[in-house]
Amino acid sequence: MEKLRPIHLGDILMNGFVTTLTSTAWFGYVARILLTYMFWASGIAKLVDFQAAVGEMAHFGLNPPVAFAIATIIVQLAGSALVILNRWTWLGAGALGVFTLLTIPIAHNFWTMEEPFKTIEFYVVMEHISIVGALMVVAWKADR
Repeated sequence: MEKLRPIHLGDILMNGFVTTLTSTAWFGYVARILLTYMFWASGIAKLVDFQAAVGEMAHFGLNPPVAFAIATIIVQLAGSALVILNRWTWLGAGALGVFTLLTIPIAHNFWTMEEPFKTIEFYVVMEHISIVGALMVVAWKADR
């Protein structure tokens, strides 16, 4: 039998506060902006220094590097915009999620590295997987 726990006024007030806070439109925008920060910030940086973006693609063996740089910028910026604006969120989150998963074998292939880089990249991959999960939640909970 489940033991009943006494209800405290603080619990009621905090639950009400959190529910009120998380149900506001601005909270959703801030959350989606923060979730996509790594994508839109990277897209903007690649736009500002396009030659560095091309060099990054060449470094990872992606050919033609110019086409991959352009595609990366489009996915990062358009995907972020769709998620942030909560319009076709499933498409933006899906594009960013697939993009993130594809970076693992291309740029974060820890299984081919020596220590200490192997462990560092392993943790980067774990973070990438968590981001994909967060994007899945956003797609699942988005306005339809």
